[in-house]
Amino acid sequence: MNNALSIDVEDYYMVSAFASSVKFEDWHKYESRVEQNTYRILALLNEYGVRATFFILGWVAQRHKGLVRDIHAAGHEVACHGYNHRLVYDMTQDEFREDVSRAKDILEGITGEPVRGYRAPSYSIIKRNLWALDVLIEKSFLYDSSIFPIRHDMCGIPDACRFPHRVSRGCGEIIEVPPSTFRFLGMNLPVAGGGYLRLYPAYLTGLAIKKINSREEKPAVVYFHPWEIDPGQPRLKGGLKSRFRHYVNLGSTLPKLRHFLGALRFLPLAELAARVQMHA
Repeated sequence: MNNALSIDVEDYYMVSAFASSVKFEDWHKYESRVEQNTYRILALLNEYGVRATFFILGWVAQRHKGLVRDIHAAGHEVACHGYNHRLVYDMTQDEFREDVSRAKDILEGITGEPVRGYRAPSYSIIKRNLWALDVLIEKSFLYDSSIFPIRHDMCGIPDACRFPHRVSRGCGEIIEVPPSTFRFLGMNLPVAGGGYLRLYPAYLTGLAIKKINSREEKPAVVYFHPWEIDPGQPRLKGGLKSRFRHYVNLGSTLPKLRHFLGALRFLPLAELAARVQMHA
């Protein structure tokens, strides 16, 4: 079974958990660690012969054009994560269109190739702003990976389809590639990315992915961030919940990634989405 691996390329101070204490206007004042961490990820993926999708913020791409070129040259997919990590449900439709267009243009200008995938910051496409899919269709995206089928205080559509599928809108179609969940006691439990990857023991995550692959005969969609392999990153001020979500088990990410890269097969999300499109 081919699963899908993705990396949301943003720095430690750009995350939604610290948005109340770190303003976008002050991003340039913080020590940047995204480039060095992303190069560590590129080396790791090269070691295991794995290609992945890198959802890159436009703001990061503007300042690290060489990194974007190297990601592309290594055979990975360059995809869009918006411009400055602003949550989609905090924008109007016109603001979202401008944000996506700006980021997409930056990435395409660097790689010289179309950007086919989008992931919203913090999975912030929810029921009340599904119009975002219309904008993505308008901008010729093949797929979206923003709808998390869970209950969460910041995101989620609990009754959304759990696996890659076609979504029909009045203006056309798009493939939705949600991050993986495991069905347990009538609930969807997030199992294969970010803080959940750090929080759960590797054997539990592996068991969940194995059951998704074998019992449900579906691919798993795994994600993480460059700052999650960086236990030495500067500590930021924030609430207890935010600090727990961001800093829990940072030292466990690399060993877990090595385990899964050695045990599972992965491909970029665009290839998974193309298969859904072809066989639907």
